[in-house]
Amino acid sequence: MTYMKTPPSAGDLSAKVILQHRVWGLYRGYKTSMNKLNGIMWPGSLLHLSFTVGAMAAARFSHVGLLLPIKSQLISVEAYLPIPGETVRAGICCSVSGLAVFMTLTLWRKLMLRNLLRYRAWMYENPTKPSTATKLWGILLTVLSGWRPSIYSYQGSLPRMPVPPLGETMRQLVASFEPIYADQPQKLEELKKEAQIFETTLGPKLQKALVLRSWWADNFVSDWWEKYVYLMGRTPLPINSNYYIMDQCYWTPTSKQCARAAGVLYQMLLVREEILSQEFEPLSIRKTIPVCMAQYRRLFSTTRVPGEEIDTLVNYSPSDSQHIVVNRRGLLYKVDITDRYGNLVNPPDLESQMEWILQDADARYEEVAEAERLVPVLTSTDRTTWARTRTQYFSSGLNKDTLHCIESAVMMVVLDTHSFLDLSSRASHLLHGDVGEYWFDKSIELISMSDGHVGLNCEHSYADAPVVAHVIEFNLTYDAITSLYDSSGHCIIPQPNSLPTQLRSKPTPLQWEVSDKLAQCITRAYSQADKDIKDLDLVLYDHTEFGKGEIKKCQLSPDAFIQMALHSTYRALTGKPVLTYEASMTRLFRNGRTETVRSLSQEADQFVTAFLNPSRPDEEKRDLLKAACERHATMYKDAMNGMGIDRHLFALYVASRGMGVDCEFLKNVLSIPWTLSTSQQPQQQIWWSPGCGNPKYHDKLCPGGGFGPVANDGYGVSYMVPGDLRIFFHVSSRRSASGTNSQLFMDTLKTSMANMQALYNKGDS
Repeated sequence: MTYMKTPPSAGDLSAKVILQHRVWGLYRGYKTSMNKLNGIMWPGSLLHLSFTVGAMAAARFSHVGLLLPIKSQLISVEAYLPIPGETVRAGICCSVSGLAVFMTLTLWRKLMLRNLLRYRAWMYENPTKPSTATKLWGILLTVLSGWRPSIYSYQGSLPRMPVPPLGETMRQLVASFEPIYADQPQKLEELKKEAQIFETTLGPKLQKALVLRSWWADNFVSDWWEKYVYLMGRTPLPINSNYYIMDQCYWTPTSKQCARAAGVLYQMLLVREEILSQEFEPLSIRKTIPVCMAQYRRLFSTTRVPGEEIDTLVNYSPSDSQHIVVNRRGLLYKVDITDRYGNLVNPPDLESQMEWILQDADARYEEVAEAERLVPVLTSTDRTTWARTRTQYFSSGLNKDTLHCIESAVMMVVLDTHSFLDLSSRASHLLHGDVGEYWFDKSIELISMSDGHVGLNCEHSYADAPVVAHVIEFNLTYDAITSLYDSSGHCIIPQPNSLPTQLRSKPTPLQWEVSDKLAQCITRAYSQADKDIKDLDLVLYDHTEFGKGEIKKCQLSPDAFIQMALHSTYRALTGKPVLTYEASMTRLFRNGRTETVRSLSQEADQFVTAFLNPSRPDEEKRDLLKAACERHATMYKDAMNGMGIDRHLFALYVASRGMGVDCEFLKNVLSIPWTLSTSQQPQQQIWWSPGCGNPKYHDKLCPGGGFGPVANDGYGVSYMVPGDLRIFFHVSSRRSASGTNSQLFMDTLKTSMANMQALYNKGDS
């Protein structure tokens, strides 16, 4: 399959097809406008508006006794209208009054929904045995929710995240350090004293400021979190901030690189169109409880622009972002994603363009200077250095134009030259790539490997991993249950009646002007990036000995069980407890993002101590494990409900700096590193996804993704639990750190998991 060097002219299509293109474009615009209108009117609808206007008209012309007061009121209002004709005045009055009633009822429903969505008892109950109150709540929620909500319909009804009580945050903070300082009672007493002083002096003043902020801001902490944690971070993005997402573990729908890249790209562009037109179905828990969808606004056409002190997120409008940029061996190409009629380029034509790029780049590779091919490596430097380099060398001329083309692209696509036999190597490559291969500032970068596997490298500040995972899950699920490819592995047009693509142009090569001084900057960046990549130690393990099915048989939470295994592993390797971070989402609130679960509770510490002592009886270990898991499950739910402590502590610190106060207590507490940073990855976020336990999908499951270690001397651990039979673990650390070894951690984790399961096998025998 080769790309047509000269794009077809408009005359190549029949007048009928051209008319169909234009009609389809008008219909698409009409549908988008209607979706946005319905989104504004939700939970009402045009049907409801028509009903209220009709009801007013019926009352106006009715002679029924009960409706006479309404009729008289309408007639009295009509008298004030300086418009001739009784029928016209009546029509206007009925329409306006019907609209007023509709708006009042819609506002009332939104307020009722917001109050209903504050109810949280359902989360702490057995989902198979809900209380009567929860059943009634669910019925009311269903009745008041509108029909077929669009992606942002629930945003105005989601409650604001509450500010946790100051005293409770201080209590939980001290409790989280009790296992850490068990052998250092003096440190623990100092922490208690400092917390008490803060709670009775500066704390209440800061707390009042946060409560006031929570009344007017959509979320009292999320914008600060984005600004001060992400955008003010000065460390390089690769390994430190960006994360990766993989495709199917052992299977690809096609082995043809360009076809797979085109197929995945096309599916992601379809999702983008649904988001822009607001047709995308909002995510909900148990198909009833909505979560915040605000992060989806910046999924595509977004770039992180470096600044000397703080970066900026720029999201380009759809009219300014109608292309992607493809990277093959450092040579960049602009590719239009829509044809001259505004329709998406179909998969076969995308594949043809990818194939043309691959051939053209390979042919021109030696002609292009190495420094020009390595310009993307500048995005892997620390943010201040990259900002200064960008200002000095990319503010005018050809470099400015090329940079703008990259930053305004919907996304980046990399046609990689590599393929990997093992999961660990593939995962590691997706996190950092070859030196100078990825443009780390882009919100999403699709990496297509030579064997047909794909993956994503994602910038973190604009959205959290579950959001991007939700989007890619559509593609991976579609690949598993149907196909975009023919028997030879090439792309097909998904709908038989699709209109032929009218390409605007062939891919446009992008160029740089690299001076000697810029080349020196690139050389320095290359050296540091190469050092960072070689320092990463990442291992991915497919744990098939047992999955969440066996854990649930023990009546334990799978997530809590895994967290206890991680604590046991770290303790077995180091002999000491560790401050542990587990990410939890707060998207039940408007503009919610994440909260921290400090998973090393006193109950967890007691279990680990007993578990690693061979002289302690198994029955005691089982009891302690159950207590630890129950405590962990409660802490996780509390974090989801806005009752965590770390975002509260962070917001208190930001408020103190805003008041010109340098609070040493908060600074010290927040600067303690997360030696063990963990996260469970979501799976099956789309309701029509087939069951992960089906044997036919065994090799088609996605292992999820991962991230680098947060602390230089610590571990980054992510895990996915797809179905009942397996668990995927991603473990990262730094080779330069003394005392860390990802493979050793993974081997010890396998032993911990097996020994914990054996507690119940022995008990059953």
